[in-house]
Amino acid sequence: MTILIPAFREAATIGTVVRAAREYADVIVIDDASPDETGARAAEAGAIVVRNEANLGYDGTLNRAFEEAIERGFDFAITMDADGEHNPALVADFKALLMYEGVPLVLGVRPRKQRFAEIVMGLYIRLRFGVEDILCGMKGYDLKLVAANGGFDHTNSIGTELAIKSIRGGASFRQIGVSGTRRQDAPRFDRRLRANVRILVALGQIVRDDLRHLFSRPA
Repeated sequence: MTILIPAFREAATIGTVVRAAREYADVIVIDDASPDETGARAAEAGAIVVRNEANLGYDGTLNRAFEEAIERGFDFAITMDADGEHNPALVADFKALLMYEGVPLVLGVRPRKQRFAEIVMGLYIRLRFGVEDILCGMKGYDLKLVAANGGFDHTNSIGTELAIKSIRGGASFRQIGVSGTRRQDAPRFDRRLRANVRILVALGQIVRDDLRHLFSRPA
C-alpha cells in the first residue's frame, strides 16, 4: 500500500505531512512543478518524489501519482492533501478497510463544506449515490478500480471520476470521518470563484454520465 500526495507550493507543510504519513505506508509525492522547495522538503522527509516538468493541475497530478503507484507494484493507495487538512493517523483506518476487510473504495467525510458549489454537488451525490462528501481529498482505493476505469481521471473531475464510476459500476464502499488542520491562508475571491465553477462543471459531467447510463440500459 502507498499514500499518494499531490503537492503544489506546499513547502511549509509537506515535510510534516510526509513524516507522519510514513508511519503507516510508503509515501509518493507528485510535485506539480512547484516554484518553491516542496519537492526537496518531501524528499528530506522520506517520500518518493516525482516532479512534473509543467503544472498539470490536481487531476493530472493524481493521474501521474496512480501511474507511479501501479508501476511500483502497489495494490492499494490512499490519497491525501499536502496542506495538513487530513490527519495521517486516519490512514490506519483506511488501510484496515482496504487490506483486511476487502472494501475496494473508502471515502473520507469532512466535518463541514466550504463552498456553495460543494453544497449543491454534495446534495446531488448524496441523493444519487449515498456518498456524504465526494470532494474530500482523502480516499482509499483498491488499484484494480483504476485499471477497470482505464486510469484515475479523464474529465478533470476534481478527484471524483474514479469513485463515482466505480460506485455506478457496483463497487462497494465505506465512509470514514476525517479531521485535521484547516489551512490558514484563505483563498482569494477569484480562486474561490474558479473553484465553484470547476465544481459545478464536474457536477454537470456526472449528471450527463448518469443520464447516459440511465438511457443506455436495456428496456
